[in-house]
Amino acid sequence: MRKAVTIALAFLMGFANLTLAQDDTSDSNGSKWQFRLRGIVVAPDESADIEAIGGDADISTAFVPELDISYFFDENWSVELILATAKHDVTAVGTAVGDIDLGHVWLLPPTLTGQYHFTGGDFVPYLGAGVNFTIFYGVDEGPTADDVDYDSALGFALQGGFDFMLNDKWFLNVDLKKLFLNTTATVNATTALGATVDADVDINPWIFGFGVGVKL
Repeated sequence: MRKAVTIALAFLMGFANLTLAQDDTSDSNGSKWQFRLRGIVVAPDESADIEAIGGDADISTAFVPELDISYFFDENWSVELILATAKHDVTAVGTAVGDIDLGHVWLLPPTLTGQYHFTGGDFVPYLGAGVNFTIFYGVDEGPTADDVDYDSALGFALQGGFDFMLNDKWFLNVDLKKLFLNTTATVNATTALGATVDADVDINPWIFGFGVGVKL
């Protein structure tokens, strides 16, 4: 985890040191708007600090579609809005009372990144950094807890990937993102354990994507 944070800070500092020279031109194909549809793997890099009973968190991997919309200021600089939602199973593991099935929760983490695209051919790599705001909804507390509540969270995002142009309009895309996401989970288990337990949870998912895009 410490290594991941160090890498994240290095990328953020490098991205912040780039000079944003915006103008009214579009990309090299005359397109300001770009849309991608990806299939993504959301793989949490989770850890937790659970009060009273100790233990850690185990959060399942999810496979879901993702839509993103990009606007180009010029052929190099763009902003991208990333939209997806995913359901994850949650288990508290290694606690003083054993493993606890906490059911599942849906995450909606709209993410906005600024990107720099390295142009010059059909192979167009890019780097990005930005923010996400994650909303937790559709909570199923599982068989043990009376209720589980997750705080909405603001986090950071890093991104890298490339587009491969098939023609002037259509392209393939490979994308990797790292979200730095933390939430406080409150587990009401008064029926089973006689207590309400808070947990500080780092979710920090890696998101691997492959898809197709179009310039408009």
